[in-house]
Amino acid sequence: MARWWQLLLGLWTVMPTWAGDELLNVCMNAKHHKRKPSPEDKLYDECIPWKDNACCTAETSWEAHLDVSSLYNFSRIHCGLLMPGCQKHFIQATCFYECSPNLGPWIRPVTRLGPEAARSGQGQRVVDVPLCREDCEEWWEDCRWSYTCKSNWHSGWDWSRGKNRCPAKARCLPFPHYFPTPADLCEKIWSNSFKASPERQRSGRCLQKWFQPAQGNPNVAVARLFANPAPSWELSYTLTAFSLFLSILS
Repeated sequence: MARWWQLLLGLWTVMPTWAGDELLNVCMNAKHHKRKPSPEDKLYDECIPWKDNACCTAETSWEAHLDVSSLYNFSRIHCGLLMPGCQKHFIQATCFYECSPNLGPWIRPVTRLGPEAARSGQGQRVVDVPLCREDCEEWWEDCRWSYTCKSNWHSGWDWSRGKNRCPAKARCLPFPHYFPTPADLCEKIWSNSFKASPERQRSGRCLQKWFQPAQGNPNVAVARLFANPAPSWELSYTLTAFSLFLSILS
């Protein structure tokens, strides 16, 4: 009987691990990410919110702001310059992807996502990161008068000249032609890396792709919520029931 009680004590001890702690405060295995998050005092401009704990370096944060960045040799100006507000959203989204240590619950091995993803040279990527409603709506609104030629910027480009160009017969048209709704923009732009959440900022149930540094990082608590495999009351209920079962046996 003593062995049963030792097992129960062990279950209570590992309970925090059950809560998905291994998914918290981590960097993905990707081209420009650090192995572990750490402070970066010199992050540039839109990447500054992550300076206290970042998966990106200062150099990566600078590259995130360039129209044609060496990070992926990708040009955001394939259909001409983006409007300033639209450009800002893409920079923020890049900083979020490269710098955030709060994406653990949504990190997936690239090998499970098809051959084209596997050829990207990255070991991992994120899938269905729940962006807050305002993030998608404001991004879409500020890009309404900018132009693109594709709805999925992750694949299908013409790389014959070393950087992405619009594929043959693809027309440069305003964003709403390729992204009729804010959800379309958030979810299609990078092959479902993001998911449009109905939840609002500071609800504790969605991630913000940018935040005011002085207000603290709201995504820490959201990552912890999504990392839990079951609500804490459910774990407690299971262990309590197991305790009663052992009491009956004794």
